[in-house]
Amino acid sequence: MTAFPKEIWYTRCPVPTPLGIAINQGVIDRDLAELGITVRSIQDTTDPDVRASHYDHHLAHSFRQGGSVPAIWARAAGADTRVIGLSWIDESQLVLTLPGSGIRTVEDLRGRRIALPRRAEAKIDIFRATALRALLAALSLGGVGEDQVEWVDVDATDPAPDGLDLVSQRGWGGRPLYTAEFHALVRGEVDAIHVKGSLGHEFALLAGAHVVIDTGFHPDPKIRINNGAPRPLTVDAATLERYPAVARRLLTHVAAAGEWAEEQPEETFAYIARETGSPEQFVRAAYGGDTLHRRLKTDLDDASITALQDFSDFLFDRGFLPARVDVAAWVDPRPLQAAHELLAKRRA
Repeated sequence: MTAFPKEIWYTRCPVPTPLGIAINQGVIDRDLAELGITVRSIQDTTDPDVRASHYDHHLAHSFRQGGSVPAIWARAAGADTRVIGLSWIDESQLVLTLPGSGIRTVEDLRGRRIALPRRAEAKIDIFRATALRALLAALSLGGVGEDQVEWVDVDATDPAPDGLDLVSQRGWGGRPLYTAEFHALVRGEVDAIHVKGSLGHEFALLAGAHVVIDTGFHPDPKIRINNGAPRPLTVDAATLERYPAVARRLLTHVAAAGEWAEEQPEETFAYIARETGSPEQFVRAAYGGDTLHRRLKTDLDDASITALQDFSDFLFDRGFLPARVDVAAWVDPRPLQAAHELLAKRRA
């Protein structure tokens, strides 16, 4: 009889992911329990070393799906992980100004001050990388050069002593994400800021801010590439090699979750509202209105792999990574192929 680990770990970001749906349904827990495996959440522990694996993926027998910045950084820093699935769920990438700024279009940003959040103590400054990529994409659409605006560093360092809240998108060390940027905007220290996702829409509405542009749904996929597009599902290589059945079972449920979502749009939106902590109206605004439930699929499409390489190269070129990452070498298609075969048998 094959021996299996006593437990596996998973972690996800509070954004739409098929892994999150599968976990919420309880199917992964029940299936792996048949193998004597307990499924544990990194977010549910208070052990700082375990929680750090959300970012550096050092924990054995662990799966992660969420923003690509930490996953890419962990790989570049030496974590022996593999990408076994990708999901591409576009999300709003807003550039905001105050109504009295005189800024209505991207062209109006020329010569103005744009905030870049900085978390100096972070292993990898996820939100700075995300903001920079989105802002550069936005400027390119208005013909504004990177050197034609003034970049202003905004200290967004986590004030909490233990840093345990960093996994939460809504709470950055006990305060809502984007608080530092909005304070700088309101105080007149900057003219424009970047926010994303459902929380970004909430902030924009509450502040009465003007949306200069939303690059998250631009027809050119290269403009949309960012921390969340695409999102990788990664696993430590040792688990994949020693326990391929575990990876196959988990990935089968993740792939099936995308199919379930397509057939259950209302339940899907209600779940994602709970996952993100945002009212459903903001979820619909941030993640594509009535199409989100059809975009929670898991694949390893060539276009998504190319996009992940593009973003990885951007992170290295901009100094966010210690080394370049070869995404093609990072991807292992075997578990997804096995999962699709299993799903096809179930449908037959």
